[in-house]
Amino acid sequence: MTNENRAVLFDMDGVIVDSEVYWEAFEDERILPRVLGESGKRPEPGETTGMNFREIYAHLEANYDVQVEEKEFIDLYDRTAREIYTEHASLMPGFRELCADLSEAGVIAAVVSSSPQEWIALVTERFDLAFDTVVSVEDVEGSGKPEPDVYEYAADLIGIEPSECVVVEDSQHGTRAAARAGARVIGYRGEANTDLSLPAAGTVVSGSNELRTELSRRLDGEI
Repeated sequence: MTNENRAVLFDMDGVIVDSEVYWEAFEDERILPRVLGESGKRPEPGETTGMNFREIYAHLEANYDVQVEEKEFIDLYDRTAREIYTEHASLMPGFRELCADLSEAGVIAAVVSSSPQEWIALVTERFDLAFDTVVSVEDVEGSGKPEPDVYEYAADLIGIEPSECVVVEDSQHGTRAAARAGARVIGYRGEANTDLSLPAAGTVVSGSNELRTELSRRLDGEI
């Protein structure tokens, strides 16, 4: 497999930036008390991680006592996202160097995220990041993670079979989506998910140093 036929597809939240830590805090303190009530039943940790926020509303509405309309929910999530990405989230340590490694090796680097393009742009512009392709679940006519649609779409967009792509994901929904698409999956454990089981991932790494080592190892042979 030649260099131009290789690609690494990164999830954004929890992989490129440490936003999952803030999402968990703001959901607990700000979003869920408003959406489900102060004493309402709450989702289990990780239950909605990796899902598109519009699909999160549908999931909550089907399984919990939702107390707000979808428009209010979307506005609340959008305001929270803009605060997280512009004021709180930091670039994962070593991510810029990792991107330089991939570029030097001629490997395509893409973002494949459940966040809308507007949120992704807040991150790429703030941290001056450039990717070959940026895909949001909202670009796809299909279901979001954990269904494989977004990864199948991304692979088709860059002209590579999913089996020739490595996906880096930090959630159960994300790793399942990538595995179902037929990609090779690296599960990433950061500060927000140190103990999370990621059984759909073929390899699991903890922290940015292990991720860079794992991708460097694959670059020495085939991605």
